[in-house]
This record gives sequence, structure tokens and C-alpha cells, in this order.
Amino acid sequence: MDKPGLTTDETGQAHCTWRTAAPEYPRYHDHEWGVPVAGDSALYEKICLEGFQAGMAWITILRKREQFRAAFDGFDFRRVAQYDEADIERLMRDPGIVRNRAKIVSTINNARRACELVEETGSLARWLWAFEPGDEERPAVVDLAYWTANPTSPASVRLSKALKKRGWTFVGPTTMYALMQAVGMVNDHLDGCACRPRIEALRRQFIRP
Repeated sequence: MDKPGLTTDETGQAHCTWRTAAPEYPRYHDHEWGVPVAGDSALYEKICLEGFQAGMAWITILRKREQFRAAFDGFDFRRVAQYDEADIERLMRDPGIVRNRAKIVSTINNARRACELVEETGSLARWLWAFEPGDEERPAVVDLAYWTANPTSPASVRLSKALKKRGWTFVGPTTMYALMQAVGMVNDHLDGCACRPRIEALRRQFIRP
């Protein structure tokens, strides 16, 4: 019998059950979710897309991700930082993305804040990865009970507060915990998931920015 939160596939391997929720999820779960991300633009993209996801299902954002990339110049934050009201109106007319004005404005604002942070510290990635939680903050076992009880973490609260202090928006603690899960700052593949040991190995090999 599968453990709570795990489902066995046709090969007999167990995976996080959410992997089966949509056709796009197996690839995302197996090859992207939890893999450490180091690039400044890639991390900015992740923050923005997690912000767009707030109040929505992640699958909606994942299915629109290529359209988002086209609409926002590949999430080059230096270019997005130059957007003006005409760009906001252009984006509001784009059926390929989530046409939420507040989130679009937030994406532009956060691009400007990213430029400031890079100018000050030299690296968005290095600054963000400094919030990676230590082993003492992580549970001994990541199971469904842990997932259910912890939509945030002390580290995601710290990151959220630090970003908000710098003027970033749509970066609440829950959104930032989802970011940490997605970019490999934590390994939240459930205990027993076939991907968990591979992601942990990637995290051990990863050179922190």
C-alpha cells in the first residue's frame, strides 16, 4: 500500500501523488521541481511566476509559462524594469498570460527592485540563497503530515520580510516557501519519492552562488 501522499507508477516507483494531477506534471516533478537554480534571471522568473500563481492552481501558470516568457522578454529583469504604462496595457491585452493588473505591475516593480539588489550586492542569486535553511530547521522526515502542517517555514518568513523591506511585492511567506521548494533551497519531495535521493544528490553537488 502506498504511503500517504505517494503513488506508485507503472514501473513500480513511488512518486509524490501530485505528479499524477495533470499531464504536464510528471516532467515538471521529475526533472525540474527541487533542482537547484542559480541564475539571476531564472530566479527572478521563478519569483514572478510564483507571484502570479497566488490564489490559482500552479498548473495554470505552468501551462502558460512559455507565453509568460514571451510577454516579459524572457524575464530579463533589466528589460522588464524599463516597462511603462504602454507595456502594462499591452500585457493586459495578452490572452496568453494571467491578465491581473496588480500582478503585472508587481512583476515590473520587482524587476526594478532586482536591479537595485544586484547593483548593491552583485548577485540576486547569492542574496537569495543566503536564506537557504540549515539542517537544524528541516524536518527529520518530509511526509504528507509535514507538508499539510507547514505551508510556510521560518526561512520563508525571513525571506518574505527581507524582500518586502526592499519593496518587493507578491512575496508572502507561502509564496516564498513555494519558491524555495521549486528552486531547490529545500528538498520537499516526500520521503519515499523516487526523485528525493536524486534531488538531494544534486543539492549536495550544487555550488551555492
